[in-house]
Amino acid sequence: MNLRNAISFAGIAVVLVYVVGSGLWVNTGDSWYNNLNRPSWQPPGYIFGIIWPYNFIVLGIAAFAIGQRASIPVALTYLAFFAFSVAAALLWAYQFYRPHNFTAAAIALTATAVLTIPMSYILFTISLPIALAVMPYQVWVAIAATLSWSFRRLNQ
Repeated sequence: MNLRNAISFAGIAVVLVYVVGSGLWVNTGDSWYNNLNRPSWQPPGYIFGIIWPYNFIVLGIAAFAIGQRASIPVALTYLAFFAFSVAAALLWAYQFYRPHNFTAAAIALTATAVLTIPMSYILFTISLPIALAVMPYQVWVAIAATLSWSFRRLNQ
């Protein structure tokens, strides 16, 4: 396997870790979550069911494309930012749903949102259509970070 393919498949692996990790830690069906005070502007639940499959698919496409089209240093840089952003997002899921540490969760999701900025920049230099397809993810994690801070304020 050549290095470009290895980077592309590593990006796909990061997406799979994201999918599995989110599935393990996010639980919106338990009584603890259902009893939380929620911000009035929280999107309805069905939106989450639409946006996350979309996000995972476009993140996979983007990771694969970066591995194939970007220079090796740029592709590795993108992969590093992507991996750190996923680690921060999974840290949010763990902190929010397991020990219920709203502060740590909000900080982690804010880090995720910040880490998507260089990812988006790199995508815009490689492929405008793919960059535009990934923009809903960047917007979503920014909204989610703000939502997480609101959960902290309403439930601490």
